[in-house]
Amino acid sequence: MWLRRKQKSELLRAKIKKNVLGWILVIPSILLFVFFVWYPVTFNVILSFFKDNTFKEFVFFDNYRLIFSDPKFISALRNTFLYIFWSLVIGFIVPLIIGLLLSEVVHAKGIFRVIIYLPCMISGMAVVFLFRSMFGNNNWDIINVILIHVFGADEGVQWTADPKLVIPVIVFAMTWRGAGGTALIYLSNYQQIDDAIYEASRLDGVGPFKRFFKITLPMMRTTIFLLLILQIISVFQVFYEPMVIAGNNVDAMSLMLLAYNYAYVNGEFEYAKSAATSVVLAVIILATTVAYFGLTNFLERKGDKK
Repeated sequence: MWLRRKQKSELLRAKIKKNVLGWILVIPSILLFVFFVWYPVTFNVILSFFKDNTFKEFVFFDNYRLIFSDPKFISALRNTFLYIFWSLVIGFIVPLIIGLLLSEVVHAKGIFRVIIYLPCMISGMAVVFLFRSMFGNNNWDIINVILIHVFGADEGVQWTADPKLVIPVIVFAMTWRGAGGTALIYLSNYQQIDDAIYEASRLDGVGPFKRFFKITLPMMRTTIFLLLILQIISVFQVFYEPMVIAGNNVDAMSLMLLAYNYAYVNGEFEYAKSAATSVVLAVIILATTVAYFGLTNFLERKGDKK
């Protein structure tokens, strides 16, 4: 009896010691997460219901009414969804095609993978400065020089001044930098598909395009949906790309950049309006994420029934 109590006591001490050591290791990360994530988020939400950052005058939803009546906010909201549209047209399809092309490479696969991934290793700020010098509005900028002296154009294109071109140019810069990593993820998933399925489809006379839409895409559905939602969330947060490439062009203004301008560029230092804009952006991202999980669960249940 005494021995059993002693064993239980030792087990209890061991569990406590193990838990204490675990909490000692975890607590610093929790504190950093609270300080750098939850505290700013909570502060931002509370600030959005006050007139300014002194927290003296509670205005409830006035800040939200102000931003939704502001033409700059409406324009930035529209631009943000245009960023998403062009990112799906350019940034979502291109990595998928590159990944599939890489899977068909027979020789020097490693070299091609390194080449594709190299832009991902370059600083994001360096990339946007590079594209600003390439797609400038002056005749001496790189792309305009090519258009004039190689293709015989009379003058260069106003890449970042044209409302129809500025967002596609920015999305192209973002795609050039990030497509390599996404393509390698697609390549990894593509190589996990059983070759026997493709062999059977070839014996049945199924063409390459039909194989792609009937076999490849359904087998990669989970990865495609995950990368899709991550890309949409990332595009919602586009900030320094339009700031550097397009400057003060309102046709390229995103919600994140507008929130920054409210807080630090406008003469009034409208921190509360910036907070309200950030909250609206966070709600949109949250709604998108919830919709993704809902759609994923629906498709999984549909697949289980089959």
